[in-house]
Amino acid sequence: MRRATAVAVLLSFLILYLTGAAFLWVRRAQIAGLFRLGLDLRGGVRVVLQAEGTPEAPVTDQSLQEAENIIRVRVDRLGVTEPIVQREPELGRIVVELPGVEERHAALDLIGRTGLLEFYDEEGNLIITGRDLVRADAAFQPGTNEPVVTLDLVPEARKKFAEATTRNVGRRIIIMLDGEIISAPVVSVGGIEEPIITGYPSMEEAFRLSVLLNSGILPLNLRVVEDYAVSATLGQDSLEKSKQAVLIGLAAVGLFMLSVYRLPGLMADLALGVYMVLLLGALLAVRATITLHAIAGIVLSVGMAVDANVIIFERIKEELRAGFTIAASLDRGFRRAMRAILDANVTTLIAAAALFRYGTGPVRGFALTLSIGIIASMITAILLTRFLLKFLVGTRLLADAPRYFGVRS
Repeated sequence: MRRATAVAVLLSFLILYLTGAAFLWVRRAQIAGLFRLGLDLRGGVRVVLQAEGTPEAPVTDQSLQEAENIIRVRVDRLGVTEPIVQREPELGRIVVELPGVEERHAALDLIGRTGLLEFYDEEGNLIITGRDLVRADAAFQPGTNEPVVTLDLVPEARKKFAEATTRNVGRRIIIMLDGEIISAPVVSVGGIEEPIITGYPSMEEAFRLSVLLNSGILPLNLRVVEDYAVSATLGQDSLEKSKQAVLIGLAAVGLFMLSVYRLPGLMADLALGVYMVLLLGALLAVRATITLHAIAGIVLSVGMAVDANVIIFERIKEELRAGFTIAASLDRGFRRAMRAILDANVTTLIAAAALFRYGTGPVRGFALTLSIGIIASMITAILLTRFLLKFLVGTRLLADAPRYFGVRS
């Protein structure tokens, strides 16, 4: 390849690379907004529920899964964005993370309640239960504009309730939720087929009860063993510090590679920029939730992204010291380093797979980002860096000067 053509191609690549980097930097806020932030960065509520079985309802994988599904329905209907609901079968626990939720006690009440609705008369006779319910809706009472919950019952339950109200005109109907009295209205007229639950100071509370009733009854008793709230301010501060850690890590690694390995180090730095684009693109594609643990995996993978280059470049330097040409040293260096690189990365991927399989949410996030980072680093370190170096050697711009590779004559 002629020198003029080689220089033009190289300059075009650098201009394209720098233009892309500048565009990504200018659009960094919009790009960051595409990622799902975890509880520790966005703020919200984390709750750990311990299942407690009884002889009538023992803790099994099926009952735990049913409880998880019901809680997921409750959370989804509450309108929480990107919630995390996952069970830990080995411990008999369900972990719930609600990013963006500020009302901690309201969230606990919704998630942990059994949801057993019962209607009794004053003599203690059971009239209907939540199992007779078709649908519950929050609405405003016509005339008084009072928040209420209306209940739509199955036909058999409608008949039972109408008969009960006819027998109890002027007396109270006791409405209980999980064994607690939530309302005790006086029956003013008999023959009522659609119960209405009153006594809610706000539409939000009425809506939460309707969600609770619509989601069903939990098959297990769930006890809150851990709950805490993370403020959005703390999450934002952690996010800013994490961004600084990533940028400092990139800069430090880039300077080290440039100072120690010179021209190959420069190519590795260029590949490192491509690596970050591949990593973030892959995380977006799999819709990974970014937490502090995930960012720790990203920072760690930045250092690991060039460890393959370090092995390769040291091999190349050994070949140059042995008297081989730059072209021959490149081929021999990449070929001899490949086995060690594959072994090191495969063993790390195995460890990351074990963490992802048996770890909890934050640990799984760390394992996911680390695994994606390792795969992306293999692509950039082995393929892209090799292509750039072979291109430079093929242009004959380097002539045969080992000093470009950090080897003294």
